[in-house]
Amino acid sequence: MTEKIYVIHENEEWTTHLFKRLDELELPYENWFINEGLVDLNEVPPEGVFYSRMSASSHTRGHRYAPELAESLLVWLEHHGRKVFNGSRALRLEVSKVNQYMALNAAGIRTPKTIAANGKEQIVKAAEKLGESSFIIKHNRAGKGLGVQLFHSMEALHEYLNGGGFEPSIDSITLVQQYIQAPEPFITRCEFVGGKFVYAVQVDTSEGFELCPADACRIDDLFCPVGEQVEEKPKFQVVKGFDDPIISKYEEFLRQNHIAVAGIEFIRNADGEVFTYDVNTNTNYNSDAEAAYGTYGMLELAKFLGKQLKGAKVTA
Repeated sequence: MTEKIYVIHENEEWTTHLFKRLDELELPYENWFINEGLVDLNEVPPEGVFYSRMSASSHTRGHRYAPELAESLLVWLEHHGRKVFNGSRALRLEVSKVNQYMALNAAGIRTPKTIAANGKEQIVKAAEKLGESSFIIKHNRAGKGLGVQLFHSMEALHEYLNGGGFEPSIDSITLVQQYIQAPEPFITRCEFVGGKFVYAVQVDTSEGFELCPADACRIDDLFCPVGEQVEEKPKFQVVKGFDDPIISKYEEFLRQNHIAVAGIEFIRNADGEVFTYDVNTNTNYNSDAEAAYGTYGMLELAKFLGKQLKGAKVTA
């Protein structure tokens, strides 16, 4: 049987670009869509290379328990010594920001002050204990920046929690977090493939916190030009010549946690200090930003998987 690249995921919209690149490179692959299914622990998995793109936001697409099933699959593959990229450890970080922050801190990477809470009363207590004039609440298990709310007073938090608009995280854990005021309204996302830095993209946050770079997440009607008027600056823009000491720290963090592919987001405060607040092991790329820059994340990923498949065949 011909060895393949197996892509484990629950969202066709976020994998179609990878499949196109694999086709372009004429690499054999199989689409392992994971939502409902079974994992026969008595069987031996096929040979090949396995890459997981399981997402923390799967529940927003009706795939509530896809990550749990994916973890069973990944542990099975790892038990049999298969070559797995973004395996069970990566998935554990993907579905819990608490796990992310503890792993980042263990690697010497600074994160915003954060308190985890379960229940509205505990969220209020957490905000009081945090003691910040401005703070954010967010889901522990989320994606695309969903569930993020910014508050500048305790009164505003009470109004939100009691006004019927509050939506708890799918795991019921809400994070109450220090708000980092940036001198300009943008964050930076560093992309890594094979554990190595590819590029950094600057993301404009002036329109809110839903920051998923995937083309499927774009809301084209946010900017409606009149006449010949054009948008002065795109929402996603690759930073040319980005070079910062944080890159080496991120690469070491990825190595320590067995993560091959990721987008890591950070923000700088007015003093230039870096605060890292999100690790996306199911990373997506913005085609407009990449076209302007000339480097394509999915192409780099497909090339990486192809090299790993070749290596697997040689050592088999």
